[in-house]
Amino acid sequence: MTEQLARKLKAAVKRLEAKLRGFKFSKKKTQRIAKEPQMSLETPLLFAYKLFGDKSARFLPLFKDLDLSLQKSGLKVNFKAYVSLTVVVSFLIALPVAVTTVLLMLLIFNMPLISVLLFGTGTAMFTWAFSIVGFYLYPVYRADKHKRELEDELPFTTGYMSILASAGVSPEKMFQSLSTLNPPLAASNEANEIVKHINLFGLDIISALEKASSRTPSQKLRDMIEGMISTIHSGGNLGGYLREKFKTHMKLKRVTLKKQADSLSVLSEIYVALLLTGPLLFIIMLSVMSVLGGGGLAGLSPELLLNLLTYIGIPICALIFLIILDSTSPKW
Repeated sequence: MTEQLARKLKAAVKRLEAKLRGFKFSKKKTQRIAKEPQMSLETPLLFAYKLFGDKSARFLPLFKDLDLSLQKSGLKVNFKAYVSLTVVVSFLIALPVAVTTVLLMLLIFNMPLISVLLFGTGTAMFTWAFSIVGFYLYPVYRADKHKRELEDELPFTTGYMSILASAGVSPEKMFQSLSTLNPPLAASNEANEIVKHINLFGLDIISALEKASSRTPSQKLRDMIEGMISTIHSGGNLGGYLREKFKTHMKLKRVTLKKQADSLSVLSEIYVALLLTGPLLFIIMLSVMSVLGGGGLAGLSPELLLNLLTYIGIPICALIFLIILDSTSPKW
C-alpha cells in the first residue's frame, strides 16, 4: 500500500513538473510574440479611429454591407475603425492629387484660373470617390479570394477530416489538428477560429460550428459544416458523412479543373490577340503615320500616342489580364 502511494505521488510530481515546464514555455512564447512588430495596418487604423472614430457613425449606414465582407475576408479589423480609415485615407489621397493637378494646369498648360479650379475640384472628387470604392471592394476581393482557396482545397480538407473521424477522433480534436497543419490549408483559419471559440469562449462544438458557418465565404464549406452539425445532433456516423462528402467534392473538382483548363485556353488566345498582336499592329500604324506626317488621333500626335501606348496602355492591360488570370486559375 505504501509503495503504491509513493508511486502515485511520484507520478503526480512528474505531471506537475511537466505542466510547469509547459507554463514556462508558453510564457516565453508569449513574451516573444509580444516583442514581434505589430501589423503595418494597425497604426493607421489606430490613428484614423482616434481622428475620426466618434464622427464615423453617420457614415456607417453607407457601408452596411461592408461589415459582413470584413468578417468573410479574414481581416482582423473592426468595422468602425475600417470605415474611419476609409474616410481619412481617401481625403489624404484626394488633397495632394488636387494640389498637384492645379499646379500642373497653371505652370505647364497655362490654363485660366477658373478652369484650373474646376478641373482640380473634379479631379479631387473623382480621386476621393475612387479611393472609397477601392477600400470598399478590397474586403470583397479578399473574401472572394479566400472563398476560391477554400473551395480549391475542400476535397483535401474533407479527406483529411474523414480520416480523423473514421479513426474515432472527436470533432474538437479534429479541428484542432486541422488548425495546426504545416503547411496549413485554407480551412486551417476556420478551424483555428472554431478551436478558439471552444477553448477561450467556452462554446460547445455545435455553437462554434454555427458561428463558423455564418462567417465562411464558401457556400460549399457552409453546406458541409451544416451537414456536420446535423450529423452530430442526430448522433450519426460523422466519418461516413465526411467520406461521402470527400467523394462528391473530388468529382466536382475534376469537373471544375476541366472547365478551368478550357477557360485558360481561351484566355491565352485573348492575350495573344490583345497584348501581342494588337499593340504590334498599332505601333506599326503609328510609326507609318509619323513618317507620313499624319495628324494623329483625337488631336494627339503619333509620338504621344506611341508613348501612351508603350508606358501606360500595355502595362495597364497586362495588369488587368494578370488579375483576371489570378481569379480564374486553380490553386491546386
